[in-house]
Amino acid sequence: MGIFTKDIKSMEDLLVHGLQDIYYAEQQIIKSLPKMIDKATNRDLVTGLKNHLEETNRQVERLQKVFEKLGQQPSGTKCPAIDGIIQEADETAGEIEDKAVLDAGIVANAQAVEHYEMCRYGTLIAWAEELGHDDIVRYLTTNLNEEKAANTKLNSVALRKGVNTKAASVG
Repeated sequence: MGIFTKDIKSMEDLLVHGLQDIYYAEQQIIKSLPKMIDKATNRDLVTGLKNHLEETNRQVERLQKVFEKLGQQPSGTKCPAIDGIIQEADETAGEIEDKAVLDAGIVANAQAVEHYEMCRYGTLIAWAEELGHDDIVRYLTTNLNEEKAANTKLNSVALRKGVNTKAASVG
């Protein structure tokens, strides 16, 4: 895919490109989650991030099955959106001195990632349904549901498990 080429000629091509995008994104998330886990201090946040790392590995396996069902080799294509979200998360984390405030920042950054993934999976499901790829919809729907659940858990950690309250009491 290049700036001056038109490699996407059909909705089928668009679906495959979208799958390559989320496949790349999931792999970048797998690389970045351990850093977030290492920086987090709230026990519930650490546990949630560790669980989501395992979940993300399973999501990549599901995406590999999706590619197989479409007769494609699993591959990623660079995704500037997820790279930017992760870069911003790294930069923000580097600017926060207090651990309680850092935990709140980690939650926010993790939610930005989840929202991106929910957007992508929702679109991919709609396209797969439109193209009659019912055999891959369930894999994508499982991934979408896990992303939604991860976002809900992050909300709970921030609001009910005290991350935001503790961060708000700093300074």
